[in-house]
Amino acid sequence: MDSIEKLIELFKQFPGIGPRQAKRFVYYLLNRNPAYLSELSKLILDIRKTVRLCDSCFRFFPGDEKTCPICRDQDRDKSTLMIVSHDVDFENIEKTKFYNGYYFILGGTIPILEKNPDKKIRQKDLTNIVERRIKNGLSEIIIALNYNPEGENTLSYLTEIIKPLTDKYTIKISTLGRGISLGTELEYSDPDTIKNALKNRQ
Repeated sequence: MDSIEKLIELFKQFPGIGPRQAKRFVYYLLNRNPAYLSELSKLILDIRKTVRLCDSCFRFFPGDEKTCPICRDQDRDKSTLMIVSHDVDFENIEKTKFYNGYYFILGGTIPILEKNPDKKIRQKDLTNIVERRIKNGLSEIIIALNYNPEGENTLSYLTEIIKPLTDKYTIKISTLGRGISLGTELEYSDPDTIKNALKNRQ
């Protein structure tokens, strides 16, 4: 396998990228000047050195602190915790400027018939964070996942694993209102749609 084929295979591992798009990326890079390629490779190498994983919400953020600016912000609504699948979902919800609580990034979703669901998401971290947030006044957990079979499966699983805590401390579990169409991913939803889904959460 030559370097072109190897790079195509690497790009195919990116989310949502098929063989044709992967090949386009490679030929695009081949047509760029050396300075561009040098800067790109440097940024790829540096990203893990300059970006951290928040020890509270588990999102990636640039900086030297262990906890991200949002989780350190004492002015946010301590009564709500929103659970999302990925960082891009968090970013899209923040853009609406409608939600002012805290977040937890699951790091994925659970496929239907998955035999080891706990390995697909940050299950243990989630229960730890929920317990910590309860001590600080948590009263509602908003589960904001994609409205598709995998998202619905993850919702059912999450509801079960946090049920002992939500029952014990009378924590409300809500989901986004169905302003979001079936099969829609949060990443691609516009701010107004997300805002309406938050307003109409159940």
